[in-house]
Order: sequence, then C-alpha cells, then structure tokens
Amino acid sequence: MSGWYLFDGKDQRKEVLTKEKTKELREKIKKIDAPPWRQFGKEQDLTEEADNKRFESLIKLAKNKEREIKKGKNFRLSDSPPATEVRDAVNAAIYLRRPLLITGNPGSGKTSLAYAIAYELNLGPVLSWSITARSTLQEGLYRYDAIARLQDANKNNSDEQPIGQYIKLGALGTAFLPSYLPRVLLIDEIDKSDINLPNDLLNLFEEGQFEIPELVRRSKKKISQETDNLETDNLETDNLETENLFEVQTQDEGIDVVIKGGRVRCYAFPIIVMTSNGERDFPQAFKRRCLRVRMPDPTKDELEAIIKAHFGEKLFNDKAQEINDLMEKFIPKEGEGMDKATDQLLNAIHIFTQKDSPRKPEEKEAIRKLLMKPLTESE
Repeated sequence: MSGWYLFDGKDQRKEVLTKEKTKELREKIKKIDAPPWRQFGKEQDLTEEADNKRFESLIKLAKNKEREIKKGKNFRLSDSPPATEVRDAVNAAIYLRRPLLITGNPGSGKTSLAYAIAYELNLGPVLSWSITARSTLQEGLYRYDAIARLQDANKNNSDEQPIGQYIKLGALGTAFLPSYLPRVLLIDEIDKSDINLPNDLLNLFEEGQFEIPELVRRSKKKISQETDNLETDNLETDNLETENLFEVQTQDEGIDVVIKGGRVRCYAFPIIVMTSNGERDFPQAFKRRCLRVRMPDPTKDELEAIIKAHFGEKLFNDKAQEINDLMEKFIPKEGEGMDKATDQLLNAIHIFTQKDSPRKPEEKEAIRKLLMKPLTESE
C-alpha cells in the first residue's frame, strides 16, 4: 500500500493509536493540498489550541460509542477488484474534498464504510443523518426552538436568554464547522429523500458554508447598535464583529461551539458518505459533484474475513463445517444475483454456533430458510 493511501479498509488501526501515530496521521491529513477550486475557509479563522481541545473531546466521546467502534473494526475490503475501487474512491474523496455516493445491495456494507473511515483515521464519532421523504436541508443544518425561547421570554421579562441557547446544529451543520481535521458525515439512504433535497445540497457542497438567519439578523442588529454609539467616522468593523459571537449546541453530546456572525464555513471539507439502494436516479448536476462507486457483494474470501472479524478465528475454525455449509447456501450460484444481505448470514452463524442451537435436520433447515430468506421474495 503506497503512502498516498490514508484509508485502507482492513482494520489497519488495530488497537488505540499511540499519541505519536495519532499526531503523525493528523499532520498528514492537515497537510493535504486541496484543489484550488475546493478551498474554503481561511486558516486564520481557526484557533489551533481550541481546535485541538475540541477534537480531544471528540476522541473521548468516540471511545464510549462501542457499537460504532465494532462497525468500524469489523469492516473489511479485500485487495481485489471491485473492492479496490471503493478504497480508491474513499481516498480520492479525501484528497479532492468531494462527497461520496455509495450504491449497492442492502447489507453490502455501505453504511459500515462511514464507521470504518472514522475508526481507522481516528476522526471522532460519525455524524449520522438518516433520510426520510420528509427530510429537509434545514433539518440537517440546524434546529431553532422559537417556542422555547418565547416561553422563556414570558417567564423572565427582565433577563433575555442568549439566542444561541435555542439553536442546535444538526449532523450536516456540525460536519461543516471549521476545523483542521475533517469529520465523517453519513447521509444514509439519500434515495429516500424528497426529489428536491439532492439539489438543495449542491450549494452547500460547492461553497462549503451556510448561514443561520436568526443569528445573522441578531449580528446585524448588534453591529448597527454599536455603530450608532460611535462618535468617530473610522468604524473598526473587525472589533465590532468580535462581539457577535453565539454559543450553540452541536450534534456531538455535550460539545458546544461558538459561531461568529451567524455564518458557518468549513476549513477541512467533511468526508461525506451518502448511501443509496438504487431506488431512484439523481440529477446529473448532483452526480457530477460526487465520486460515485458501487459497494460490491462480498466474495467467499471476503465473507470469511468478515466472519472472522465478528466471531474470531477460534470459533471460525471450531465450527468450520457449519459455517461453510451456511456460506454455500448464502452465496448465489454462477449467473445469479445476490439476493441476501451479509447480516443475514451473520445471524444464521450466530444461531447455529450456539451451544443450544437447533439439532434436528428439519429444524435446522426451517430456521436457515427463515434467517436467510431472499430479499427479493415477496411477503
């Protein structure tokens, strides 16, 4: 594997990275030169000490997310095509500051890819946005609780609470906060979205910034009040803007950030993984701005690696006969398409390798058919 690769997809991180290796990896990611047309915020907008402190908090937060860690550790990509294309796409997306659009059959590992990237590169918790037909761009960016603010204002007529207390950034908005290191953002099942959402995302993906109108209006009001009080014609607008700082909540538990002037602009473009089951096509303008790749269905060798990652080498060897029998029934015959998900095979292996697993042949066959029912089979 050449030095160009940042993400490998084979649990290269192993255990917790040492401080030296973590620093080396972070510096390598920081020093990547973005294409001239994909450069966003300015470095002077960042405070290295504050940024490092926030990322240390994120790393601590990630250590408590055991399910996410397992998803990342157990993900595997082989060294043969078409799996190598997925690896190349992830690394190219990091260098080019482009979102990834991952298609593939259900259960092929599209969602797990995001957790594997965050785990292997030690970039903190994955920011996850699960899409429905009702999802909107603003929902992903932030939520403003105007009702709570009004209620508090009625209770406390004399003391107005800071407006930032009623604003919480969504997964999308949190991902675009300025930082030296990129966050991993999972936009899951984007093909389920309203027809307009992909187009709504285009400007954000191209400009790397967004604004919160409620804060922008308040910011302008503050500047106006300050300028009215100045008796000189030489307005020091930079000093005025430092007063327009708003502390808001983020998607990360217990981690608040300060937003200046109501505008958010990324420095390191986030690593965006958008998954799709292929239930619809997307506009060409949207596809042009993404790196598109299909997650392949796992081969026999890849399935073995996945099973060993989940259950361990010992169980795999001790129950080799049972596992091979299940794999034989799981893998489609030549010329047939994959009609089952990998987690169906893992469920079956878990059942049939237990001490009290079904023993009678007819029981085993009935349970196997239940657990590995083809996804294409109608109810």
